[in-house]
Amino acid sequence: MTEAAARENAYGQPIGGALPDFAPRALPPRAPMQGRYTRLEPLEVEHAEDLYSAMMLAPDGRAYTYLFEERPDSLEAMQARIARMTSDTSLLHHAVIDRSTGRAIGHAALMRIDPTHGVVEVGHITMSPLLQRTRMATEMMALFLRRVFDELGYRRFEWKCDSLNAPSRRAATRFGFQFEGIFRQAVVYKGRNRDTAWYSILDQEWPTLRMAYATWLEPANFDEDGRQRTALQAAQPRP
Repeated sequence: MTEAAARENAYGQPIGGALPDFAPRALPPRAPMQGRYTRLEPLEVEHAEDLYSAMMLAPDGRAYTYLFEERPDSLEAMQARIARMTSDTSLLHHAVIDRSTGRAIGHAALMRIDPTHGVVEVGHITMSPLLQRTRMATEMMALFLRRVFDELGYRRFEWKCDSLNAPSRRAATRFGFQFEGIFRQAVVYKGRNRDTAWYSILDQEWPTLRMAYATWLEPANFDEDGRQRTALQAAQPRP
């Protein structure tokens, strides 16, 4: 519901638009999500070997700078990390599977799940070099969006990151999230401050974005070397 839909109560006070048909939504299921290039499935310790191999393709640990932990330095450490992550049932972690190889190449979670208000956040996004800047990374987000809006009928999908994390902020904008502001001194992690940048996609914005994602992910949008012909943002509405 937009600001334009605001109305007044019996006292002449402005109140939000009516939602007479809204009811609490279901929790996201653990069912896999299948795309053309990738599959999302519940993260398990069994994914550790693939993920450790994929993450170690990076020359250093900079992909973990803005995450809450550093890059695992052994397969055993990766297994322990995944065991800790998946023990928290308030989050639903997913492995990102390359359908061409069947191997896990990254992971991400649905978190801060609030069925009462229809709000959910995507976070803990961890991409190996095999996932970064690929069609699979974009399809991963499209699959999450389809689940949240099309399957579950949520009203709001959030993205939050360290305000200094320029790559994450660029990715949020590219994926169609709208910037909402900075929460100052919101988090302490790794012994340092984090001002948190907030982004969101609303349910009424999703139909246009859905078409943009579908058009971008078509095989015809890529040349023989895999380069995009049209950028994802080119098909998105301007804020």
